[in-house]
Amino acid sequence: MDLSVYDPASLPDLLPLYYRRLFPFYQYFRWLNYGGVVKNYFHHREFSFTLKDDAYVRYQSFNNQSELEKEMQKMCPYKIDIGAVYSHKPSLHNTVKSGTFQAQEKELVFDIDMTDYDDVRRCCSSADICPKCWTLMTIAVRILDRALAEDFGFQHRLWVYSGRRGVHCWVCDDSARKLSQAERSAVAEYLSVVKGGEETIKKVQLSDPIHPFIGKSLKMVERYFEKYALVDQDILENKQCWDKVVALVPEVARENLLREFSKARSSVERWDKLSSCLEATVKDLRRHSNIPKEIMLQFCYPRLDVNVSKGLNHLLKSPFSVHPKTGRISVPIDTKKLDQFDPFSVPTISLICSELDNVCKKEDDQDSSGEGEPEAKKRTRDYKRTSLAPYIKVFEQFLDKLDQSRKGELLSKSDLKKEF
Repeated sequence: MDLSVYDPASLPDLLPLYYRRLFPFYQYFRWLNYGGVVKNYFHHREFSFTLKDDAYVRYQSFNNQSELEKEMQKMCPYKIDIGAVYSHKPSLHNTVKSGTFQAQEKELVFDIDMTDYDDVRRCCSSADICPKCWTLMTIAVRILDRALAEDFGFQHRLWVYSGRRGVHCWVCDDSARKLSQAERSAVAEYLSVVKGGEETIKKVQLSDPIHPFIGKSLKMVERYFEKYALVDQDILENKQCWDKVVALVPEVARENLLREFSKARSSVERWDKLSSCLEATVKDLRRHSNIPKEIMLQFCYPRLDVNVSKGLNHLLKSPFSVHPKTGRISVPIDTKKLDQFDPFSVPTISLICSELDNVCKKEDDQDSSGEGEPEAKKRTRDYKRTSLAPYIKVFEQFLDKLDQSRKGELLSKSDLKKEF
């Protein structure tokens, strides 16, 4: 049997090895402990485990890395979710006085799922993805990452592939973790442009003048629009397709537009006809210039699950959790190489276990001198021998920046004290 090919039935056999030898516990604890600056910060964090046969265990909490490690190795969760930092230890939530167990802090999080784009992608639907529609996730990360950094000043943004069909963002700045529910809602609303459910035909309405945030987002969309929407998705390929676009323009322009579309031979040609048709039929110059922009945003702008971002006590899938259906590890994304990120090349649990198995066999054959090494050192060495290594490196670089920022803040505070 080829271990490197993922079979969901093999997951119960692979998870013990993954949690024992490959899961990056040291880096994981380093992240969620935030330097141990705030007492009990890690102790009061909620973890949730989904076990075999969808058994769901909430309100898990641990005093240190060792406790977390032992419990995860014992329970071998199929999925790990991370929740808020509470007023009390989540494992003791049933023992505290009613109403006093409250979520106090959590990273500001964003969840973007490809299924929310099903009305505007033609290549796939539901849980399926392909390189053509993955461009939507690339656009989403580019737009939101720029806004979080430049418009809100957040420095520590961890982008993570979900393992199947989407991406998550963890904003880890101290100021972001302290945001109230109302403040989180305000950030999420600011970033939301596509609005309305399945019954809403026109989901983007631009104001005049266009907000600078929308203007910058449009520049990002324009970079990808022709290749993604007009070539790969071919959104104006035939009448059935272009009727969806025509429904987004004012009624006065539709007849002329349909006539021009029928003469053109490709989506690119038809898109070029759009502006000239609108110019000829829509008297309000500003209005007609906004319509193509609204269409581009409706087809390409990030679609946020706003409720995930708003709620303090909302759980989100943890980095380095395994997706049970695909076997892929939920890995950090290097935003400097975003266009090169390929979800299909993300390692599966079966691949990395197979890689480790092959290395161990070679070492046994060579009578390796690695025997007697401490378990922690061996584990550090283990993941470095697999395809997981570059993704853990991205995570470590993120953690290094967090540490530097924290040290800088502590130095600033001590300097201020000296002045007084």
